[in-house]
Amino acid sequence: MNSASQSPAAFRLIVTGGGTGGHTYPALTAIRTLQARLAADGRPLDVLWIGTAEGLEARVTSAEGIAFTTVATGKIRRSSNPLKMVSPANVRDMARVPLGVAQARKAVAGFRPDVVLATGGYVAVPTGLAARMCKVPLVLHEQTVRLGLANRKLAGSATRIALSSESSLPLLPQSVRSAAVVTGNPVRPEVLSGQPDKAVTALGLQFERRLPTVYVTGGAQGSQQINDVVGGELPWLLERANVVHQCGPAHRETLSARAAGLPAALAARYYLTPFVGPELPDVLALADLVISRSGAGTLAELTALGKPAVFLPLASAAGNEQAHNAAHLEESGAAVALLGEVTGRHLRDAVGPLLEDPVRRKAMAAAARSHGRPDAAARLVDVLLSAASG
Repeated sequence: MNSASQSPAAFRLIVTGGGTGGHTYPALTAIRTLQARLAADGRPLDVLWIGTAEGLEARVTSAEGIAFTTVATGKIRRSSNPLKMVSPANVRDMARVPLGVAQARKAVAGFRPDVVLATGGYVAVPTGLAARMCKVPLVLHEQTVRLGLANRKLAGSATRIALSSESSLPLLPQSVRSAAVVTGNPVRPEVLSGQPDKAVTALGLQFERRLPTVYVTGGAQGSQQINDVVGGELPWLLERANVVHQCGPAHRETLSARAAGLPAALAARYYLTPFVGPELPDVLALADLVISRSGAGTLAELTALGKPAVFLPLASAAGNEQAHNAAHLEESGAAVALLGEVTGRHLRDAVGPLLEDPVRRKAMAAAARSHGRPDAAARLVDVLLSAASG
């Protein structure tokens, strides 16, 4: 992905979006998939990523050797009170948008991409608008059930709108539905190739294999809510299951203290770790049930794998998107969504029937798999190539 190449045969792609993993990793997976597709035809790929210096995309592009540049951005701080939207910070940031658009237009005109892929986040807006100004095809990718704010702003300028869920189609404005296609949310290929026995070996697990295994995760930093609720129910949970608990670095000490009071037989079924790294695919393969947040990336992975899940959505997620994601799967029996204030009793009522009934878990797994699109990256690449060809 050498952006310095001037080969006329090179396919030129601008990616914009980021801030969080939910916007960044689907784009990265699409880049890798597109590169492999083009390489099979002997064609190189040149990529320029337009993002923010503070976002995850800056670190990811550096590690991947992808050319990267920044533009001025304006972040909208949302509020249910319209008057609070007109805050000094919002006014100041919105004044930066014209500068960002001018910078993005210069970058787009200079790079001369075949297509621009925007995956969301406020940094995507200037580049998306610049693509329209430069008459370059623009493909939006939406990871959640409802279009995020940036993609809503860009929808009217898009050549194609790639959605992760069929349920998103009726939520689109009628004027842009003809541009929509359901691709799914790209999932890293390695996530789909895990092996349970490798997790047992890598983590040195001494689990009771006749019991189901629960994977608890609150994301890389951990979730105070999930850790508190699960930590309070550890004796009950470990009577019924083995548990791999990814708690985040800041929460390890508290949970270790809780675990220290467990009987030896139960303690042997509990594996606590601040972070799960390369062994994640194998941990997911081992898990019979997952307790987690309900971000778009998590949903894409769990449905592609067909994993039963109990979701505790992050209440502060933009636009309450995690609650919508979780409720969407619960409606079809593909998960359980615990919304609002969640107590230990709520957790027991949700988890208990699934641990006690393999048939129920199997049915939920099948329902989850029906939502999964393990070929989402290939589908999104199809859309990019089609948009670029006109």
